[in-house]
Amino acid sequence: MNRIKGILYAAVSSSTFGLAPFFSITLLMIGFSAFEVLSYRWGVASIVLTVLGLFSGCNFRLSVKDFKVVFGLSLLRAITSFSLIIAYQNIASGVASTIHFMYPLVVALAMMFFFREKKSLWVLFAVLISLLGAALLSLGELDANNGNAMVGLVAACVSVFSYAGYIIGVRTTRAVRINSTVLTCYVMGLGTLFYLIGAFTTSGFRLVTDGYIWLIILGLALPATAISNITLVQAIKYAGPTLTSILGAMEPLTAVVIGVFVFEEFFTVNSVIGIILILIAVSLVVFRKQKN
Repeated sequence: MNRIKGILYAAVSSSTFGLAPFFSITLLMIGFSAFEVLSYRWGVASIVLTVLGLFSGCNFRLSVKDFKVVFGLSLLRAITSFSLIIAYQNIASGVASTIHFMYPLVVALAMMFFFREKKSLWVLFAVLISLLGAALLSLGELDANNGNAMVGLVAACVSVFSYAGYIIGVRTTRAVRINSTVLTCYVMGLGTLFYLIGAFTTSGFRLVTDGYIWLIILGLALPATAISNITLVQAIKYAGPTLTSILGAMEPLTAVVIGVFVFEEFFTVNSVIGIILILIAVSLVVFRKQKN
């Protein structure tokens, strides 16, 4: 029964996170800047998660050393979200989300070559498969709204490395001892501050009074951010990290479906094969971790 619960939580987590491109692109099409979209997304989500953390009795006090580590991690997480937004503006959202899903491969490589984890030919083979998949994706129709495909691809790749750096930082620094809810709240709160600074120093920040736009913001901040994070924790608790990671493949698949049917993004046979290869590569790495 607990395993079924975990599977359901994992499915909800990955599918709701896969809604992020839909709400983000909708706000961008309305005229919001990337900084404004992320300010509202992380701001509302951090408030909700902080309230839940307080009700669950979390201690939000951090030492100076812990705060320095969290500050660095929040920078990496902020770069991840910002680069993904830039990718959504320039290439198909399904392609951007699929490329971003390659981050477990970067984590595995970094842990092998920089943290002395046992080297594995399976991981190297998976990396080659994923690179082939990424190459096939780049051969498809990438442009979104007359964007720059090269800028979009570079931004998606930046999101892979920054998110991998965030995960490695959480695993290998003092952050590993911090309550996950507390860590997430600080990361989101500091990220909101970074995005607000970016907004006020560039195109400005608008206060939303329109009810329809607030529904889009709440869709981005609650299902695609707060709920996906909460259910992720529950999925790991009941189903374990391996199964949760595999079911995380629903995230890019959800983005692909929405991109094709809502934003009329064009997908070729090469794109489909590329996505499948990347999902296989990530699954190989996850199964290798389970075996170890």
